Amino acid sequence: MFRRYRSGVPALLVAGAYLVALAAAVVVALAVGDLGALWWMALFAAPDASMQVTWFNVLLPTLAGVVVAWALWECLRGPLAGPAAEQGRGIRRLRLVLYVAAAFSLVSPFLVAWTWWGVVIALVPTFAVALLLSLAVGRTRRHVLILLICGGLGYGGAAVDFGLRLSGYEVGGLSLVAAFASLIWNVLVLRAQWDDDRWQRATVKYGILAVVLPFMLMLVGGLSGVPAEVYGDAATVVGVLVVVWLARSAHDLDAPVGVPEPSGQAA
Repeated sequence: MFRRYRSGVPALLVAGAYLVALAAAVVVALAVGDLGALWWMALFAAPDASMQVTWFNVLLPTLAGVVVAWALWECLRGPLAGPAAEQGRGIRRLRLVLYVAAAFSLVSPFLVAWTWWGVVIALVPTFAVALLLSLAVGRTRRHVLILLICGGLGYGGAAVDFGLRLSGYEVGGLSLVAAFASLIWNVLVLRAQWDDDRWQRATVKYGILAVVLPFMLMLVGGLSGVPAEVYGDAATVVGVLVVVWLARSAHDLDAPVGVPEPSGQAA
């Protein structure tokens, strides 16, 4: 299985090393009563100072860590083994920015926690993906134009809104417009990928889950008595799906011609 992918063995080693470190963090949490390492590794955030070591507070980040390990495998394994199809310059650029955006999305929680410019760094490759992917999936000039407008307003607007807030200004409704435009862009792009043979259905399904699950979590969080921070941490893990969608979208564009995905596997 692992040799079916160009970087399957190294990806397996990295994901395995992460799982070993995660298990060690679980042992430390249970033996010493310190949740810090476990929460940082799995949820990319420090636990509240008053948080106790309970089964729930250990189980939640442990499950999240398993998801992160799976994401590492998906991202690092690369395309299917074999000679890749001939690619134009536009597709090569798109694959590059998809990988860069995936990498920054994976580390952005740490960058944001340290400095404000982490957000800016994460937004730049995302904006590039919005532009280049719009050109790649657009079927007509009108379709491409709509995608470019939505992607530009969504991710460009988010960057502008963040920059204005840093400067002490706030444009009413800009963040809402950016969020709505990015949502439309995601829906249109995923629909276009679904109808495009260059992308596997599993890749598109992960993208759909990345869009839908945060809304479901907010809904469930609003209707239940579970603390809001728990759903915030869960939403952070759901964001890992975005990383997987970006990386797999790049993998699929470099897959060998006529080599199907292993039967019965989504990975």
